[in-house]
Amino acid sequence: MNYRHVYHAGNFADVLKHAVLARLVDYLKRKPKPFRVIDTHAGVGLYDLSSEAAQKTGEWRGGIGRLIEAPLPADAAALLAPYLDIVAEINEGPLTRYPGSPLLVRMLLRREDRLSAIELHPEDYERLAALFAGDRQTRVTRLDGWLALGAHVPPKERRGLVLVDPPFELAGEYERMVDGLVAAHKRFQSGLYCLWYPRKAGAPVADFHRRLRRSGIGDILVAELDVRSESAPGLAGSGVVVVNPPYVLEGELATLLPVLADRLGEDASAAHRLFRLAGED
Repeated sequence: MNYRHVYHAGNFADVLKHAVLARLVDYLKRKPKPFRVIDTHAGVGLYDLSSEAAQKTGEWRGGIGRLIEAPLPADAAALLAPYLDIVAEINEGPLTRYPGSPLLVRMLLRREDRLSAIELHPEDYERLAALFAGDRQTRVTRLDGWLALGAHVPPKERRGLVLVDPPFELAGEYERMVDGLVAAHKRFQSGLYCLWYPRKAGAPVADFHRRLRRSGIGDILVAELDVRSESAPGLAGSGVVVVNPPYVLEGELATLLPVLADRLGEDASAAHRLFRLAGED
């Protein structure tokens, strides 16, 4: 599948990914020691929802557009606040802009924390570099994100989060994700890892999970959100894999996922799943 992000910014899959990402950064901030977030496939960092590309699909309307208009239970609203507050901050009015993962992370960091944003596409890299020009806490590098799992891991802080969110433009991305994770984990076993993946008809998700289960990595949590039936055209759902999840994350996602499925679901097939591939039962 082709998941060039400009066409999908702010959709339901972004909501899931960014809600989890914000919870992970929030957890890292609970301790005083500095940390680094490494975003291996960073994109452009900020998306114009009024652009021709975004308007062509309009996917954000069923994602962030629907979420910010929906009443939320108090516990879910509190967990989503770090993420939704940033969306509100960059808009200051009607929803016309959406933060990509690197901008979301950067706006959540403390002064002592750092971001490494990796992007290979030349035009996207230029836009990303311009977005963070002069920012001493952010390093933007033009590099294949898969290589970054070796070249940038472990971070010198020896504490942090690695986000792997490839565009799934090429065959074999699920396999490369497992291989890249295993290689990076050997170098940085204490790090947090967050891997995003699409769910649609024919996607090798079951095999992806089997490979992760057999990887030897000891603590793996999976959260999935489907908004429509897999038989429907396009993206039916997505998932995030979290390696070394914070002890609070499973409970937080147990609160968030039913709310997201209810608010963002498009038909009776809307569903959510939360399970471990390794670690505590």
